[in-house]
Amino acid sequence: MKRELKCVFCGRKKAEVIVLIGGVEEEGYICDHCISQASLLMKKRSFFKKNIIGNPILHTPHYNNSHTQNNNKNFRNFMTPKDIKFYLDKHVIGQDEAKKTLSVSIYNHYKCIAYYDYLEDGLELEKSNILMIGATGTGKTLLAQSISQLLKVPFTIVDATVFTEAGYVGEDVESILTRLLQAADYDIKSAEQGIVFIDEIDKIARRGDNPSITRDVSGEGVQQALLKILEGSIVHIPPQGGRKHPDQRMIPINTKKILFISGGSFDGLERIISNRLNLSRIGYQTKKKEMKNRENLLHFVLAQDIQEFGLIPELIGRFPVIVHLDPLDPNFLKRILLEPNNSLIKQYQKIFSLDKRSLNFTDEALDIISEKSLEFNLGARGLRSFCEYILRDIMFDIDGPVNILIDKEFILEKIRPLCYLNKFE
Repeated sequence: MKRELKCVFCGRKKAEVIVLIGGVEEEGYICDHCISQASLLMKKRSFFKKNIIGNPILHTPHYNNSHTQNNNKNFRNFMTPKDIKFYLDKHVIGQDEAKKTLSVSIYNHYKCIAYYDYLEDGLELEKSNILMIGATGTGKTLLAQSISQLLKVPFTIVDATVFTEAGYVGEDVESILTRLLQAADYDIKSAEQGIVFIDEIDKIARRGDNPSITRDVSGEGVQQALLKILEGSIVHIPPQGGRKHPDQRMIPINTKKILFISGGSFDGLERIISNRLNLSRIGYQTKKKEMKNRENLLHFVLAQDIQEFGLIPELIGRFPVIVHLDPLDPNFLKRILLEPNNSLIKQYQKIFSLDKRSLNFTDEALDIISEKSLEFNLGARGLRSFCEYILRDIMFDIDGPVNILIDKEFILEKIRPLCYLNKFE
């Protein structure tokens, strides 16, 4: 009887796969599916081994025992804050103050990690977590993603709104570390040097100015649960996330060297700052002053403003670095369309080139796109929404013109129905 050939790993039969490769003397076979899975696993392991150990900013300098830790020449092994900002400039337009602050914080954090084992004077270097405040679409998430790509460290983005107190429906805050561990391919040492970006942290603000008598499931209780993770401690987490189970095996993670970056739009924070600066008084003169300073109110943000917004003092104290992002204007949006390495115009041009078509925009057309996108109040994300609207018919007709030029008249004709409706609102 002829033996039926099948993969010794997954059990698929020869008729169920594309390729079935035999081993020595054809004692065993492996299918193309298992080969691709094994190749992907090896690439992941080699990626983290290569980039975590060999990264210039994480590379531990070779110390000579005859020298002390004060030998600053070894700091040349690190990427400088100017190098970090230069990289961020390629991906994020504007926000120079925020990029400078982030560059310095990132440099100091990973420099301290690399030199941590060589400190001989009993000093314990503590990390400085970062809180970014800015309207939606100003680049908070993009800044965090760009930093993780530069450093090539495990990175994860979590949404603060999904977390609840223990005992309620939702996720425990410890699942933040589970996602980071998964991003590190369950390499604990790599995960303990990673970056966590907590988005929408303003959505867990405490309701009202006074501590709640009843439990605030998605607010104050979650803030308190985050404290031990942000501070730096050994946290035991379930390997697959979800709620903890008494009989489940836990993985210990030391959060002392994990950098936490949080971001939020903090809608209403400008009003709090305005009240503190006495910019909201009634009167003609004060109104002119208020309008003059309203665009830059986030420049004056203090910890007490964030506390009044609804974050508890213990949580604010664990974010010693507070970064504000400037609001966008049409000039900013136009630069976002053109200048970044992954700019929106370059993306659309690439999409059209895949169909052997060319796409170009006039300067006046870009001005209109920037101005109208700003009316969406979505920040940089509004650019894609507007471009999708005006290019929809051209992308639908793939057999249309090969050389396409988007000019001012074309856009005005496309948005004419929208402008007509706005007159009656």
